Amino acid sequence: MSDDVSRRNVLFRLGVLVNGAAAALLAVPIVGYLLAPVRRVGGGGYRSWITLGSLSDFPEGETRLATFHNPSRRPWDGQTADIPCWVRHLEGENFQVFAINCAHLGCPVRWFPQSELFLCPCHGGAYYADGSRASGPPPRALFQYTYKVENGQLMIFGGQLPTLADPHASMTDGRPAARRLWAAGRSTPCA
Repeated sequence: MSDDVSRRNVLFRLGVLVNGAAAALLAVPIVGYLLAPVRRVGGGGYRSWITLGSLSDFPEGETRLATFHNPSRRPWDGQTADIPCWVRHLEGENFQVFAINCAHLGCPVRWFPQSELFLCPCHGGAYYADGSRASGPPPRALFQYTYKVENGQLMIFGGQLPTLADPHASMTDGRPAARRLWAAGRSTPCA
């Protein structure tokens, strides 16, 4: 047998081909992970301003439930791509837009206008109308979305849930929620 057609050379080349295919399959998600921040900086729909509705949809002095479409939705997301939030209209163009998730374990909170409290059905967490913690296991206030009013429309900066890691999403008075709560004596400083 010649050296070019030996069993050893055929199996070696087949092994190189299979290992190359496996390496390519593993490289695709790794390269995608490494390039994800670059794609987000490009201004895709991941983090963007999302319209909640007209200012007239949110009467002054009331708290209403609003829903927006996740800007990074996929066709198979279905109804889970519709994200609810609580909108509190203070006065004029001043609003508070709260994430619906409890700061304890993420259960959806409900607004009760009679008691002017947000209540969590899972573990009894309670929040005042301004989103600050009233009682129960939640360690901090409700997270808030950054909002703006443009052309008579209320818009939020969405695309991911606001957290303490996002210094703009949880501010009400210019300070991140952790610092604000610590200054009010309701929490310990964390960052």
